[in-house]
Parts: sequence; structure tokens; C-alpha cells
Amino acid sequence: MEDQNASIDSRKAAQGDAGARGPRLREIPLRLIIPNLITVLAICAGLTGIRLAFENRYELAVAMVLAAAFLDGIDGRVARMMKATSKFGAQMDSLADIINFGVAPALVLYVFVLDQARSLGWIAALIYAIAAGLRLARFNVMDERETKAPWQSEFFVGVPAPAGAALVLLPVYLGFLGVAPVGVFAYASTAYTIIIAYLLVSRLPVWSGKSETSHIRRDLVLPMILGVVLYVALLMSFTWEVLVVTVLLYLCSLPFGARNWHRRYGTLTIGEESAEKGLSEIDRGV
Repeated sequence: MEDQNASIDSRKAAQGDAGARGPRLREIPLRLIIPNLITVLAICAGLTGIRLAFENRYELAVAMVLAAAFLDGIDGRVARMMKATSKFGAQMDSLADIINFGVAPALVLYVFVLDQARSLGWIAALIYAIAAGLRLARFNVMDERETKAPWQSEFFVGVPAPAGAALVLLPVYLGFLGVAPVGVFAYASTAYTIIIAYLLVSRLPVWSGKSETSHIRRDLVLPMILGVVLYVALLMSFTWEVLVVTVLLYLCSLPFGARNWHRRYGTLTIGEESAEKGLSEIDRGV
């Protein structure tokens, strides 16, 4: 009898200790943490790029910003592959996006060339950073809609923020190739930055390449793979030249995406579809 009483007392004491410690924390699978770690690494890379720019180590600064953009672009895909998507991760990704695609490129560009245009250069940097934030906010709103328009799998509304970060750094690439970041070039870079900011918030239809209806012929698969390998090899050997060509080709491709949209839906921008065509319009405003 005494042994039973002692056992009951020990269980009560254990329960009391557990109550004092509070509820037991729920364990989180490791696969849920990996995408968030990638996001944190992307934020660290973007902020480090800003620091390197202020230290006049511009090539490393641009490399870190591009690395941040790459990491920020794959964290969502890694989360989906590992079935580790979460609301917490989505919020972290949004915060990383505004740093890596908006603030970091704007500050690196400002320190390298826009400061030569004085107040106009700073205004251009501010406009680009704000435009990137607005672009990301619009993307989040559209992505959270329960019913999505059929064209959303094939077209972006405006230039996506990751592409904008790579595009807006074109003056820096040119500077690495020998163009002096002073005088007329600084003011031209200011105007170019504002143009890229406008492309981010515009309703220009930009082909995304993510449509499930997009296919490639079987006989072109291997040549395409070889082409990608060649591009990466050239990028590693002639980094700034290849980036300049890539940016120019991307800008030249924008009218073709708009023409494709116009042929299908009869408008020049997204959001002007007529009701009789049965197309879902995106949210008005920003």
C-alpha cells in the first residue's frame, strides 16, 4: 500500500514538474528548416553585397547580389520539392525578396555610379527600390487568389523582380568593361534605372516560360542542353560581357511577349480584357 502511494506521489510530482516547465515544444522536421535556411543565406548575401559596395569591392558586391537573387529564386522550389512549404517560409521569402531584388541592387548601383548624378541618382535608386516592393506586393496578391486567370501560368504582369535586379545592374556591368561611371554615363544610368522601375510596375505582358503547354521537340533537347552548358561556360570565362548581352537580349524579347499577348487577347497590356472574352481581370490599382 505504501509502495502504491509512493508511486502515485512520484507521478504527481512529475506532472507538477512538467506543468511548471510549461507545454512541451513540438518538434519540427528538418526538411521544413532547409528552405528557410536558404532564404536566410540569401538575405545574408544581399546585405553583404551592400557592405562590399560601400568598401568599393564592386565585383564581389555584384556577385553577392546575383548569388542572393539565385538563392532567393530556388528556396521556393526547394520547399515545394521537399513538401516543406509553410506560411512562415512564405513571409520570410517576401522579406528576402524586397532586400535582394529591391534594396541591394539599388544601393550597389547608387554607390557605383548613381551618386555621380547627385540627388537625381538617389531619387532614381529610391524609385527602383519602391517599384520592386510594389511589384512583389502585386505578385503576392495575385498568387494568393483562389481562382487564377488561365494566362497567369504563361505571362507575368510586368517584369518580374528577380529579372529587374539583374537588368538594373547593367550600368555596373558596363563599368567593369571600362566605361567610366561619371558625367553623361551617370545621368544616362539614372534614366535607365527609372525605366527599369517602370517596367517592374507596368502591366506589360512578359512571357514567363512556365506554361504547361510549352514543349520542346525531342530532337532539340540535347542541343538545348549543350547550349545551356555553353552559356554557363561563357558566363564563367567572360562574366560581364555575357551579362551585358543577356540583359540586352532580355530587353529585346519584351516586345515579342507583348505581341504574343496582343495576338491572343487583342490588348497591349494586361488588365484591359473585355468581359465577353471570359478572361479574369487582375486586381485594379497597384
